Amino acid sequence: MPASCIFLTRSVSDVLHPAAIIFAMSLSTSVSFMTTYYNVVMIFANEYNEYMIFSYGISRKDRISMEIRHLRYFLAVAREENMTRAAEILHVSQPTLSKTLKILEDELGKKLFTRRSFSIELTEEGMLLRDRAEDLVEMADKIEQEFLSLDDITGGDLYLGLAESYQIRYLARELGRLKAVYPSMNYHITSGDTEQVTEKLDKGLLDFAVICEPPDEHKYDYIEFPETDIWGAVMPEDHPLAARESVTVDDLAGQSLFCSEQSWNYEIAEWAGDRKQDLHLEGSFRLSYNGSLFAREGLGLLLTFRNLVSCYPGSGLVFRPLEPMQETHLFLIWSRFQTFTPLAEKFLAQIRRSAN
Repeated sequence: MPASCIFLTRSVSDVLHPAAIIFAMSLSTSVSFMTTYYNVVMIFANEYNEYMIFSYGISRKDRISMEIRHLRYFLAVAREENMTRAAEILHVSQPTLSKTLKILEDELGKKLFTRRSFSIELTEEGMLLRDRAEDLVEMADKIEQEFLSLDDITGGDLYLGLAESYQIRYLARELGRLKAVYPSMNYHITSGDTEQVTEKLDKGLLDFAVICEPPDEHKYDYIEFPETDIWGAVMPEDHPLAARESVTVDDLAGQSLFCSEQSWNYEIAEWAGDRKQDLHLEGSFRLSYNGSLFAREGLGLLLTFRNLVSCYPGSGLVFRPLEPMQETHLFLIWSRFQTFTPLAEKFLAQIRRSAN
């Protein structure tokens, strides 16, 4: 009989969470997806950290076992779109690589690639596996680094997902102080909006995230940044509205506007109220710098935070705050039931000391 599996989880919805699957993979190098009944022990923690143990059945009829190594091979081929180049990068023979891909296709019962004369294209099933495999491999690498860092008192790896804000300088300052004490530490930064970074945080791919909206207190603990970000419009210095000290909804009505989709639906909608219908979103950008290039070319005005785009004299751009003033609060968040690495614990302790 196969060895029992133990998943550490907070709710039934987390039973097949990628982090739980990867935990099994990190111990045995392979993971099984099962479809007839098999007893699994589960440990639940409530908000008071009281633990309850349950066991229930999962099926194990059609068992699929795939190795992390196979997923790495698959991702290399998907990235290169060429079997020969992927084999060279992986330092394996082409027959070995072809055999691995055939094993994956046989296990999943799906065709993952469409093979052409000089290239390979992913099928729809292949694209689905690529998206899932990227998360699984990233999680496996993170787990490996976390266990290596347990014995490294001078460093380790820290993973952060950050929204765009001038206040990130506070975080950079704290990372610099931590680096001075633990010189072997490394930090890995992912940029994105709230939806992007919280998705990675929920999957266990990040230790911390910085978001621009009030966090869900049922899921996250948090520390609020000391300042707020001020909204405004970035425009060419010769734009007619550049002569104003601030801009109103009336000023922006009829203008072509650029903004992140998230902010357009929340902060700008809150600011404009029932006048939002008078505003025209010309295009959406996740990164303000890219939007500023379009604004510089006169294609529209960029709605963003103060200090995210260089608007110094001679830059060709100016920033004009919204009137009435619109502010956004910034939050450093982490999962309420997070198990931190030693380095992540040290980082959070330092942030808390600075915040106090």
